[in-house]
Order: sequence, then C-alpha cells, then structure tokens
Amino acid sequence: MLTLQDFRDTGALLSGHFRLSSGLHSDTYLQCARLLQWPRRAEAAGRELAEKLRELAPQVVLSPALGGLIIGHETARALGTRFVFVERPEGAFVLRRGFGLEPAERVAVVEDVFTTGKSTREAAAAAEKAGGSVVAVASVVDRGLPAGAFAVPARSLLSLSVPAWPEAECPICRKGVPLDTPGSRFARPAG
Repeated sequence: MLTLQDFRDTGALLSGHFRLSSGLHSDTYLQCARLLQWPRRAEAAGRELAEKLRELAPQVVLSPALGGLIIGHETARALGTRFVFVERPEGAFVLRRGFGLEPAERVAVVEDVFTTGKSTREAAAAAEKAGGSVVAVASVVDRGLPAGAFAVPARSLLSLSVPAWPEAECPICRKGVPLDTPGSRFARPAG
C-alpha cells in the first residue's frame, strides 16, 4: 500500500515554495515522477489504483500528458485495458498520435495528483468529446479536493490535506521566498 513514506524514501516529497500546475502556491510539492521513476514502485501503484477502479469496469485508461503518463500506463496494464493520453498542443487537451475512443467506450481518467481537479476535468471533457463515456477519475495523490469535485467516482491512493493559496494570498510570497515551478506545465528547459 502506497504511503507518504514512499514519497519520502524516493525524494518525491518536497518542501519549499512552489507554483503548482493549477497556478496555486504551496509549501509542499509531491513530485510523483520521482516516485514513479522506479518501475517496481510504478507497477505496484498502478496495480493498487487498478483495484480501486476494477468495479467500474473501464475499457480504456486515459491520462493527461505529462504527469499522468506513467501511472496511467501502469494502471491500464493492471486492468488489462489499453492506454491513451491527451496533450495540449494549443492549450486544450486533445487526443493525438492516432488515438481515438469508440462510441460510449468506458474511460477512466488517471492522473498523478488532484489539486483543483481542473486538468482532470479537462481531460475528461476531451474524452467525452472524442465519444468516450467517463466512468471514473483516479490519482496517485488527492491534495484535498472536496467531496463531489467530479461528476463521476474519484479514487486516489493517498489523500492529504496540503495547503495551497492563490498567488495574491500566498504567505510564502510575502516572506520573499523564491518560487520553484517543478511541474511540467510551467517547466523551463535547464541551462
């Protein structure tokens, strides 16, 4: 069973001043990529998430690129379904690379972290637009979404209440602490 200690052991639990993919700021960042870089851990997390989704009988797992790719693939493997992903080539999620969904195909949207749920809802909308029927959403970590944040069942391996603030209300900004943006949406090339 995945625990917060797994994040500590892999250096995936970060402390500091972060801008999350949602645009919110936080003093805690869960870098799932550091946890999932270890194939055995990724496989185990995927199996655990698949067991939480199995009763909903998804026929395909869909994930938003980039954060959901590894956990989505491992979850699909454990479910014995195919895996597809959506990308934002021009700001909105779309299926590309020849991916498609059959009419009313049962889709589970699998993500690395739920913060506001916005990316997950956008990925689900892209699945519905492509003809799929979203039956569940899932994540490795839920940072404290309120109940009913999604129109379908939501499953997570780990739920944490982690503070996040709009930039104008961020107490860390007021202290002048430099901002880090480790997520893929705001990442800049190294160098």
